[in-house]
Amino acid sequence: MPGDFNKNRYLGFFILLFFVVFNNCEKIEEAPFKGTIFLDPDIIADSDPSTFESLYYKGQGLRTMFDRRVDDWIKTDAYLFPAKYEDGLNIEIQVNPEFQNPEIAQIYAEKFAEAIGRLSTELRKNVETVWIHRGMQLFGGGNNNILIHTDYSEAHYEKQGILEEVLVHEASHTSLDKQHSKNGDWLLAQKKDKNFISEYAQKNPNREDIAESYLTYLAIRYRPERISDSLKTIIENTIPNRIKYFDNQSFNMHPIE
Repeated sequence: MPGDFNKNRYLGFFILLFFVVFNNCEKIEEAPFKGTIFLDPDIIADSDPSTFESLYYKGQGLRTMFDRRVDDWIKTDAYLFPAKYEDGLNIEIQVNPEFQNPEIAQIYAEKFAEAIGRLSTELRKNVETVWIHRGMQLFGGGNNNILIHTDYSEAHYEKQGILEEVLVHEASHTSLDKQHSKNGDWLLAQKKDKNFISEYAQKNPNREDIAESYLTYLAIRYRPERISDSLKTIIENTIPNRIKYFDNQSFNMHPIE
């Protein structure tokens, strides 16, 4: 019947359209890793040189800090430690007064100031402050800051030997995201790669892809002797265009290079 003929004709048209669209869609491959901070504890080691020179106790001062334990901003009379780095960068390290006294607070301030000094100048250039709290909470980056929770650091990051790798990730948020995450060349590199280096980046492409990708880039370009050949090959095959993008940025890699 004429009605059945028209029905079949339109059905055939939509089936054809589906296959045309499907075949032209860019297939996203499965990310090879869950998260990149866990890949290798020696990308940056605690024996590597640090640009940290000195800090001193400035006294207490009212500061606004983010605390993951309450998932909100807090105002507190923090212990303040201005830290100086050999490349001319300075960071005010703000320690929650829950650390009881300035002497204990300074131990933590110096510990993390030195670890942060192992990061490149490029990663530290927008880090103006560091917030240090106790607590079993994750680190954070952004807001011209690195957020640290010491209990979680000791139980997880330091125990696994990945403190510096985590700091690379968080400092990438602080110093790279704003300039690069929405850059047209970066977005084109994402598209050309047709994959993400980790499931974490894949689930959060606008927020986590720079930080997840940069650590692996640092590994293959500046510490290839510290990772396995198989890991290097996976990284190079998964994000070749992102690697080229980072190559073109002329990052200041002191003291890593």
